[in-house]
Amino acid sequence: MQSKTARYIDVVLNVPLNQAFTYRVPEEAAESQRENPFGLRVEVKFGNRKTTGFVIASYSSLPETCAVSEEKIRRAVRYADSEPLLTEELLELARFMSSYYIAAIGECVCTMIPSGKRETELPGFIFAQDEESFEKKTLSEEQQAAVQDILSPRQGSPFHYLYGTTGSGKTEVFLAAAEQVLSQGKGAIYLVPEIALTPQVTQAVCKRFGTAVAVLHSQLTPSQRLGEWKRILRREARIAVGARSAVFAPVPDLGLIIIDEEHDASYKSGSSPRYHARQIAMARCKKAGIPLVMGSATPSVEAYHSMQTGTIARHTLTKRIAGGELPDIQCVNLSLEPSSESCISRALHQEISRTLAEKKQAILFLNRRGFAHFFRCSLCGFELMCKNCSVPMTYHKSENRLRCHYCGYSVPPPQQCPECGSLDIGYSGFGTEYIEAEVKAKFPNARTVRIDTDSLHHKGELQEKLLDFKNGAYDIMLGTQMVAKGLNFPRLRLAAVMLADTSLHLPDFRAAERTFALITQVAGRAGRFFPGGKVIVQSYSPEREAVAFAVHSQAEEFYRSELAARQMLHFPPYSRLLRLVFRSFSAQAAQDAADAAYRLLSENASAEAELLGPAECPLELVNGSHRFQILLRASRISPLQEAARKLVFGYRPPKDVYIEADTDPVNML
Repeated sequence: MQSKTARYIDVVLNVPLNQAFTYRVPEEAAESQRENPFGLRVEVKFGNRKTTGFVIASYSSLPETCAVSEEKIRRAVRYADSEPLLTEELLELARFMSSYYIAAIGECVCTMIPSGKRETELPGFIFAQDEESFEKKTLSEEQQAAVQDILSPRQGSPFHYLYGTTGSGKTEVFLAAAEQVLSQGKGAIYLVPEIALTPQVTQAVCKRFGTAVAVLHSQLTPSQRLGEWKRILRREARIAVGARSAVFAPVPDLGLIIIDEEHDASYKSGSSPRYHARQIAMARCKKAGIPLVMGSATPSVEAYHSMQTGTIARHTLTKRIAGGELPDIQCVNLSLEPSSESCISRALHQEISRTLAEKKQAILFLNRRGFAHFFRCSLCGFELMCKNCSVPMTYHKSENRLRCHYCGYSVPPPQQCPECGSLDIGYSGFGTEYIEAEVKAKFPNARTVRIDTDSLHHKGELQEKLLDFKNGAYDIMLGTQMVAKGLNFPRLRLAAVMLADTSLHLPDFRAAERTFALITQVAGRAGRFFPGGKVIVQSYSPEREAVAFAVHSQAEEFYRSELAARQMLHFPPYSRLLRLVFRSFSAQAAQDAADAAYRLLSENASAEAELLGPAECPLELVNGSHRFQILLRASRISPLQEAARKLVFGYRPPKDVYIEADTDPVNML
């Protein structure tokens, strides 16, 4: 209960304890008799350290629920704000997150709100010059119908999906819907997978709405993020655009949430609380009775199934608005190529040559950094693995080192096999460095740029290179997922997936879905502004359904096939999953904790919850931690959450073991 004169406050802290802590109000506040400190940040002593939390309740007398006697209540140090940063709506959302994702309430609140100590003005979201214009475009009949239906009051679910091929004008529908919402005095949230990888969408929003936009992204300092947060609270900014965490933007009178590229895995948090921005957006929109519109050329299988069942309203865009045609896609079977050492097939070599002759551009995509994938002894078969992680080391020729892409551990390459001493050693597979070397050798006159995390060294370099490519400074761009989505290049004729099998053989039931989406998204870059676009997909498994359906642009067939497989195996969307991971620097401790947890779950979980495990995680060792897992599966999520909640908050594992709870896991590795 809130009181007129606060003497005690409940504070939530960023600690893995699912409770609030009671403090006396700060001395200065007691003297001034502040009425309602709800939502303010407050500095407190917690144990032997000073930390900052949020006030979620205040009292004139010690509440009866407090488990500590009055003389033991500490006094808070000071309030860190003059105006609250936490709203009642966000606190309610944090409680939902805490319950749904089995996370401490303080962790949820602190995940939402920027950690900046003082407000710093952002000089505006700066983009490089020579940009394309983002004036309002005339909507097609399909686009107009979609906007009208999205914003029309409707019975039942407020969820919508804009499903259309790449280049079909989804962004313009999003912008038109947001514009109508803002004209009604309401606000909007526009989510993109990663700001750095979707600069053109962010530019479009900023160009259309100007200073009414607040941009929330990881490249801002905490103080700049705090400044944007306060602009939203003060109604100076009416539309918040950003990546995953922007779903928490405290937009007053929120009228619409947009999720662009809904299928993207980056919408799922990899650390506690392991929330999915789509689930949070659904919760906010359902509570407020406002529309949520998602969009992608490759919907997640769960979203596609929801469209089929009518839980999500489907709006289909069928035409490319820029005038280009869907590209011609050719699949190359790498096992039939004469040389296994070359990463450029004969067909791809021919198409690159033709593209260069026509003064057009090419993108070569491979979701693997480095020069070669792994070190291997030809005599005994030994593979050099990371000492901290159960993954092969990747050779980086530019620095002449083998490096782990999970923990960063690196070593110089051995001159002989560490296992048997043989000199018959080599490297298998290839990465972006290898492709760059081969492209430069075979096309010495082509201007080539490589874009991956190893080749970017300073802030803003990604945007600079993308803009240079767009303006014709380079002929060939090669890289990782940074070049796979959300980018429009007027001169781009050729797009190539160098190895479509990279993610296909991972031990994850979503492997086929990711492979299909990757090929389709990369293919969508080619020929968006003119006919004659070409896509080459290189694969050792061209007969696999994910590859074959993507190559033949058979989206409906892929989803039908994948849903049938999921239903047969009882995987989402035909079931719900909750993953418990037990990690420790001691393999035995991790296994013992998983075994003990399994026994507790077997005794206490409801009959409809199926337990799978315990077993080693597919990546058993990551950054020195050994990992074991238990999967909980049922037709409903609530019995799984109830069982996991009892375990996480009621069972104390050994000191050196940490338990991770992941509701609706996206990554099964």
